[in-house]
Amino acid sequence: MAAEDGAGNPSRVARYINFLDNLSGGVEPTFWPVDSSQPELPGVTAIGYRNQPEQGLLLGFTYGVSLAHHELWRQGRPELSICVRSDDPSWVLAVAYLGEQMRGNCPFSYGNAINFGESIAEGSDLDGFVVFAPLMLEQDDARVDVGDDLPINIVGMYPTHQSERDFIASEGLEAFWKLDWDPYDVSRPPAV
Repeated sequence: MAAEDGAGNPSRVARYINFLDNLSGGVEPTFWPVDSSQPELPGVTAIGYRNQPEQGLLLGFTYGVSLAHHELWRQGRPELSICVRSDDPSWVLAVAYLGEQMRGNCPFSYGNAINFGESIAEGSDLDGFVVFAPLMLEQDDARVDVGDDLPINIVGMYPTHQSERDFIASEGLEAFWKLDWDPYDVSRPPAV
């Protein structure tokens, strides 16, 4: 990943990684590349931080979703995040895989419910996601100036069960969010 653009300024990716470095307090991440299925776009990178923002949590981000274009992206382009109580990188990789497969087609707007098609990780029945604001960032901190015409907006990906995605489709995201469930728990039963 290039550290500078042709004019000697920090590159887009360098600005994003600097943001993540500041967010994590300089903790060294793990990077997992996800190959591109779209020849005109580079792959997506999964970026994972173990024990962040606290012990026992896995914090993950994507880079590469925002390189695509979508007609609804007028205020910013998304990169995806996940924070779960696990040390299994499958959670971060699943988000990166979905981001790569769906970029340019899915807006990754709050309330979008996405079926992963199978259990996301071994030992968990969660099989999809809903998009909402990331829990570990204040709204103003979820926007990253990367030097483009549009900033990156970091969105949260929350693992869900099919019954919960059905509930979101009929009752809305706000009604789901008010239910009794732990967004970090990857072994939780369905909330509905």
